[in-house]
Amino acid sequence: MASVSLQGIVKRYDAHPVIHGVDLEVADGEFMVFVGPSGCGKSTLLRMIAGLEEISAGQLRIGERVANHVPPADRKLAMVFQSYALYPHMTVYENMAFALKLAGQPAAAVRAAVERAADILRIAPLLQRRPKELSGGQRQRVAIGRAIVRTPELFLFDEPLSNLDASLRVQMRVELSRLHRELGTTMIYVTHDQVEAMTLGQRIAVFNGGRIEQVGTPHELYNAPCNLFVAGFLGTPKMNFIPAEVLATGADHASVLLPGGAIAEVAVDGAALRRGDAVTVGVRAEHLALRAPGADAHDNAIEALVGHVEYLGDQSIVYATLTGAPDLIATRLPAETAMPRAGTRASIALPPARCLLFGADGRALPRPAASGAREAARTDDLAAASQFM
Repeated sequence: MASVSLQGIVKRYDAHPVIHGVDLEVADGEFMVFVGPSGCGKSTLLRMIAGLEEISAGQLRIGERVANHVPPADRKLAMVFQSYALYPHMTVYENMAFALKLAGQPAAAVRAAVERAADILRIAPLLQRRPKELSGGQRQRVAIGRAIVRTPELFLFDEPLSNLDASLRVQMRVELSRLHRELGTTMIYVTHDQVEAMTLGQRIAVFNGGRIEQVGTPHELYNAPCNLFVAGFLGTPKMNFIPAEVLATGADHASVLLPGGAIAEVAVDGAALRRGDAVTVGVRAEHLALRAPGADAHDNAIEALVGHVEYLGDQSIVYATLTGAPDLIATRLPAETAMPRAGTRASIALPPARCLLFGADGRALPRPAASGAREAARTDDLAAASQFM
C-alpha cells in the first residue's frame, strides 16, 4: 500500500492552465473519490498520478518516493478505465494473466494470482469464457481482476461504472466497497456521479474548474458544505437556495428577509453579518416540512404555491414556487404523507438550525458553536405531522 501526496500540482496545455495548484493528501489504505462536473480536471489529475500526463509544476509523491518523472510501469499502481479494454480473442484467464506472463512470472505463480483474484471478484466460473460471452458487469470485474493480479500499491479508477446500467452500478458499488475492505489497498476513484462518490468514498474531493473546492467525508460535505457550489452539487434533489437580505443579527442567529416579504430565522454566527448584507439561505429538501396554508406561521413558515409532485415509491418530492424566488423549492416527504395537489398553496416550515447561510461571495457563513440537535428532532416531528387541506 502507499500514500499519495500532491503538492502544488499544476497542469498546462501550452499556455492554458487546466489544473491550478492542487494540494491533497491521500492516506495509506484510503478510498478517496474525485467528483465534479465534466471538464473540472479530475480525470486529468488522475492521469497525472498514473504517469499518463506530464506534471507542469508541483510535486507528486507515491509512498516515500517523488514520482514526477517515474515511468508509469514503475509506479507500482494499476488503473481501471471506463472502457473494459479486454482482448477479445483471449479468455478471461488469459486477459487477467497477460501482464504477469509479460513480466516473466512462473506459470504456477500466474495461475495462483489469477485464481485468487477471480475468487475475490466471484468470477472463477467465467475464466474460460471470452469477453463477448460476458455481461457488462462481468467484463468490468475482469478488468478489475487484471489490475488486482499485479498486487499494486495503488489502484486508480477512471469512471469504471459509467457504461453500466443503473442496477449493475448499484451492484458494482457494493462489490468495490467489499474489494477495498478485503484488499486494504489505497484507491483513488474518479466519477461525475455524486451517488457513487457518497456511497464509495471514505473521503471525497470536490473539483470545480481545475481546483479542489472542499475535501471531507460524505457526511461533512453533505451537512457542512464550504460554498454554494459544493452545497448544490451534492444531494438529489439539490439543496434549495433562496436569496435573502439580513434584517437583524444576534449572537447565534440572524433574521433575513426572503422574496415576497417573508421573514425567516437562521442559526448562524451573527458576528459575521451586518444589516443589509445580501445572503443566500440553503436548506435540504428532507429538512423542510409542508403544512396547510397559514398553519403555525410562527414556526418559521413561508407561503408557497405547489407546482409539481413526484411520487417515487418510497418518497415524494414536492416542488413549490416562492413569490419572487428564481428557483423552485423542493421538499422531500415520506410516501405515506398526504400529498398536496398542484396549484394549491401550502406553508413550508424552515427549521432555523437546518438552514445554512451563504455570503455574497458564495462562501458558507459560520454556524453557532452548539448547533441544532434539538432543532433537528423538532424538524423531524414537523415533517411527520405534515397535514394538508
